[in-house]
Amino acid sequence: MNTKLLISPQQLTSLLAQKSSKTVIVDTRSPEDYAISHIPQSINIRDFFTYLLDNSYPAGLKKLQEYFAEILSRVGISGTEWLIVYEDTLNKGYGQSCRAAFLLKYLGCAQVSILHGGYKAWLRAGLPTTDEVPLYESSIFRLHPNADMMVTTAEMLQAIDNPAIIKLDVRDRQEWLGLSSSPYTVDFCPRKGRIPNAVWLEWHRLMTSDSDIPTFRSPDEIREICHSVGITSESIVYIYCFKGSRAANTLIALEEAGISGRNYFGSWNEWSCDFSLPIDSRVMQ
Repeated sequence: MNTKLLISPQQLTSLLAQKSSKTVIVDTRSPEDYAISHIPQSINIRDFFTYLLDNSYPAGLKKLQEYFAEILSRVGISGTEWLIVYEDTLNKGYGQSCRAAFLLKYLGCAQVSILHGGYKAWLRAGLPTTDEVPLYESSIFRLHPNADMMVTTAEMLQAIDNPAIIKLDVRDRQEWLGLSSSPYTVDFCPRKGRIPNAVWLEWHRLMTSDSDIPTFRSPDEIREICHSVGITSESIVYIYCFKGSRAANTLIALEEAGISGRNYFGSWNEWSCDFSLPIDSRVMQ
């Protein structure tokens, strides 16, 4: 089956009307927002956004895999379904629905889509909502991790002095400048700065962030913006942010434009906490 990476509210409605396909909708918003209203039959899994990777070494990745296998099994997801994930809007939740999509694909789910425009687009289309929580039976989620999707800390360290690999920092401006260690609080992480030899492309630029309902820019626009920082369809790109969420959002944009990339999922949260790893700590202007 050809699974679209981005799916519109209207396409999702049509998909749900097809009784022949097993479809599960995953709401990544806060439990409080979910309780107020959500897309009918959607399941709330906030952990896709809140989970912090201990480290990107084998033990840390194994813990992540087992953690989400248990959650997905509990809510009745086996991994064979068509999974559609959504957040409120694509530019307000630090890329949380894209992080969910990335994790689901990493864990082995073959059919994963993102609701383009998020819940706000669903509401704008006048489609139904509910506050009812669906019933579901537990299942057994079958793990098939795709290691090639993840950049590990060891791989990022090896790439620092390799000009053939673009180290793409997509964090917000204050983080890139070295003025804040995270998007949450200034001193959330022990160190501020950048991975050495990284280039910066703020994740917001690849979306129509100023619009009421932000969506990803056209492939041509994305390619043009990427070219401005030296990225082409031939580039090898390792993307990082704070915890792999905005990086996942950027990865989706690049894929839509025909550019391959990999997500350093541990990102700055992992890198900055390991004092043996080098950083560029200059405060930039």
